[in-house]
Amino acid sequence: AEDEITLVEREMKEFWAELKGVYGTEQLQQTLALRDSCKESLKVLSEKWAKKLKEGDLMIDKIQEYRNEILQQNKHISENQEQLTEIKSNLNHEEEQKKELTDSIQELKEELMKKKEVVSSKNKAAKERVERLCKSKELFEERLGLEIRRIHDEQLQFIFRHIDHKDPDKPYVFTLSINDQGDYEVTSCTPPLDCIAEFQQKVRETNNFSAFVANIRKAFTALSYK
Repeated sequence: AEDEITLVEREMKEFWAELKGVYGTEQLQQTLALRDSCKESLKVLSEKWAKKLKEGDLMIDKIQEYRNEILQQNKHISENQEQLTEIKSNLNHEEEQKKELTDSIQELKEELMKKKEVVSSKNKAAKERVERLCKSKELFEERLGLEIRRIHDEQLQFIFRHIDHKDPDKPYVFTLSINDQGDYEVTSCTPPLDCIAEFQQKVRETNNFSAFVANIRKAFTALSYK
């Protein structure tokens, strides 16, 4: 815009010089007035364009500022989106771990319940066997001269007398329990018998308890004659 104004002023000066040589004073004054009017119009136009250019520069700066703000906001949005994606991934991973832990706990509970049922069943069977043995007490005492006592840990102590003819009151004793597998197990024997393991295995196979007790008494009797 400034270059155009300079060009117009130069042309006006050249035009004025030509007019000065051709026209008289009156025409010259009219021309001067016209020149001044044009200069004033050019001045107003120049100020107007200068203001517009300044406003345009401000507008460009403002647009650039808005653009930078938008870029910064887009950057924050992208970062927040990445954080959100990471949080969602962590939550999904935690949910999977929670489900796996819940399933494991449920499996352990079910396994524990099964073990409790097995233990309860074995305990019940053991108690029933002990009760049956106690009910047979009178029969054994009458026929075999046997005394049966219940001692600690649900064990039964079998005491035979009238075996040694030299000492009828001498006790021959063995202690019986029910192990974790629900089988008969001799925990002690006085005096010791070499065949006790064989008798124990046989009663586990046949479940013939009367024969088991009778065989032990026979073994004690045979031992008394040695």
